[in-house]
Amino acid sequence: MAEFNGGKTLYLECTSGISGDMSVAALLDLGADQEVLMRALNSVPDEGFSIDIHRVKKAGVDCCSFDVILDAAHENHDHDMAYLHRTVAEQHTHLHDHDHEHHYEHDHDHDHDHEHRHDHDHDHGHAHHHRSFDDVREILAQIDMTERAHEIALKIFTLVAEAESKAHAVPVEEVHFHEVGAIDSIVDIVAAAVCFDNLGIDEVIVPHLNEGQGTVRCAHGILPVPVPAVTNICQAAQLPLHIMQNVQGEFVTPTGAAIAAALRTSSVLPDAFVIEKTGLGAGKRNYERASILRAFLINPADQKKKISESETEDTIWKLESNIDDSTGEQLGFTMELLMKAGARDVYFIPIFMKKNRPAYELNVICKEEKISELEQIIFENTTTIGIRRVPYQRSILQREIRE
Repeated sequence: MAEFNGGKTLYLECTSGISGDMSVAALLDLGADQEVLMRALNSVPDEGFSIDIHRVKKAGVDCCSFDVILDAAHENHDHDMAYLHRTVAEQHTHLHDHDHEHHYEHDHDHDHDHEHRHDHDHDHGHAHHHRSFDDVREILAQIDMTERAHEIALKIFTLVAEAESKAHAVPVEEVHFHEVGAIDSIVDIVAAAVCFDNLGIDEVIVPHLNEGQGTVRCAHGILPVPVPAVTNICQAAQLPLHIMQNVQGEFVTPTGAAIAAALRTSSVLPDAFVIEKTGLGAGKRNYERASILRAFLINPADQKKKISESETEDTIWKLESNIDDSTGEQLGFTMELLMKAGARDVYFIPIFMKKNRPAYELNVICKEEKISELEQIIFENTTTIGIRRVPYQRSILQREIRE
């Protein structure tokens, strides 16, 4: 990803799940520039949609709502709760297909003032719901957005493509997007990338995603919740998923899971933090638990105690393991592999274990997103059968490389 130093930390509280439109609405509520967003969406080389940004009440709480409104030719059933969750017997009487993404819900506050309404009815291009990964890449290349926003949008689509590839057992390039290839989902992903980039965020904390239970109807038929694309994304990104007991409904969509996975840099919240700003994004589906995505711009509570403006704080992880039956050649080779894979530092400490056997304690310093990959290297190349993980708060000096 292109180098960026925005210096802001975003905390996404996904206790009521996450979807594409909820993400965009929350980022807009945090202050993302609507003019920048609409300039990007005006350049989308497709037709048949309009944008409505307004305020709604969810469980009595004022929230932002981001709606992609489709014309008759592109309309789907995402707002139809009976369609999404009717019984199997009832499904046989309903012959329409469902493009599976947004959280539509009929509880808009009709007294609200529309903040932005945009009709996008270009004559160029022809809308088609089933797109290949190459089709999506071509669309993204034509949109007026920054290089960083483009890279974020492409990363989100890549996560979805890989998840669909695994679900259908076909190569990524042969995946045909039914849901996420639809224009409303393309708009959601582009809008999320543009808003995120515009806010100047460089750290994102997502502790876990809350998901419901039951089944939902999508383009491929009736599927269990969480749907395969969501489980594949969470597995690939090691994104923690919490199933809410006795809560029926689909709260996490593939687009929402991919956005969280693409943006997340950590799952660990500071012990205490100061909230600089809060954004509330409204979902559209009508479940017992109100669909609200809360987004916080935060700073650690002790940030103002820094010794110097040139000093910052972050979280680093240490992986450690006691090894008494690997050769020096194995350990040296393992160190090389770990450094090449992105470890910040690797070192050995001589120790004595039971019966006074000489041994080494392997220590690896890394960022959280590297833990899984580095642990795999350790298990494959040493004789250890266990690795300890410890997070550390650290103070670091700002640095730069000059020639």
